[in-house]
Amino acid sequence: METITAGATRAASAKFPGLGAGAPLFSILQRIRRTRWVGLGVLLAGLAAVLLTAGDPLRQAVSALGHMRWEFLPALVLLSLLHYVFAAVALRGAAGRRLPLLPTTLAQFTASAANRITPSGLGAAAVNTRYLVCRGLPLPRAAGAVTVLQVAGVPADLLLMSAVLGVSGGNGRTLHALGAHAARVAELVPPLPLLIAGGVLLPAAALWGRRLVRSAAVRRAVAGFTGLCRRPRDLVITLTASAGTTFVLGVAFALSVLAVPGTFVSPADILPLVAAYLVGAAAGSAIPLPGGIGSTEALLVAALAALGIAAGPALPAVLLFRAITFWAPVPLGLLSYRTLRR
Repeated sequence: METITAGATRAASAKFPGLGAGAPLFSILQRIRRTRWVGLGVLLAGLAAVLLTAGDPLRQAVSALGHMRWEFLPALVLLSLLHYVFAAVALRGAAGRRLPLLPTTLAQFTASAANRITPSGLGAAAVNTRYLVCRGLPLPRAAGAVTVLQVAGVPADLLLMSAVLGVSGGNGRTLHALGAHAARVAELVPPLPLLIAGGVLLPAAALWGRRLVRSAAVRRAVAGFTGLCRRPRDLVITLTASAGTTFVLGVAFALSVLAVPGTFVSPADILPLVAAYLVGAAAGSAIPLPGGIGSTEALLVAALAALGIAAGPALPAVLLFRAITFWAPVPLGLLSYRTLRR
């Protein structure tokens, strides 16, 4: 990572302590080294506990792992790498500067590693802001570009979801399956506690939303996105690349399902599987956990169940997908951090 001037360093340290001499970021990555295996162990232990309560899904899962179609593995790895390239292109568009692609991609690996221990993308935001400052952007502009990137991801993913659901749901299969599954889940919830929770949570959410709209952070995000809209080329690049990061993960999820025997899906089912991933991942990201650990896995299995895939083969498919796209890049992120520091 390029050396920044002393004045820029002092400004970054004063306005954003996490961007100063690099020590806070280093402490974040040190925590990743200590906690990533613990977190993975806790996740696997929890999944094992769930499986042990039902013997038949456990036997199906073990059988599926023994007959995995490993020829899909190179494509999964390639799609995972492509996800980070798209993330780098999106950051370049939001920053409005032709950043070198390789170092920017390495920064995305480091950002993903930081996200494993921080909720709501805070680790990635800090890493990307630090990277842009080191590339010569003033701190306010760097922080604004990262905020714009996060804001632009929402309409990009919504447009992608609408397109995928529109194409894959043309025969009504995906939308009908997800709707029917949601209705069955809703029937299991007692109405009285739901009404009480709604009466408490809805006013609280309205009050929180009112304060959020008036906050300085929202004003900065709106101003940054408005500025991006004045640069049509950068806007198209940012939205397209942001949608691309999600789409390649959806395709990787579909290939993970195809790699597991017993799912009874074919290549013709890729778009419905991508739609199931988009719905499950969106619901999982709404829960404020680091990387959506645990919640994302459960919701992806539920999305597959909505398409009629049994829990036995669905669980290995989700674990394969998360292992390749979520956990495998962490060591690369740590190595990238050392490279970028030099």
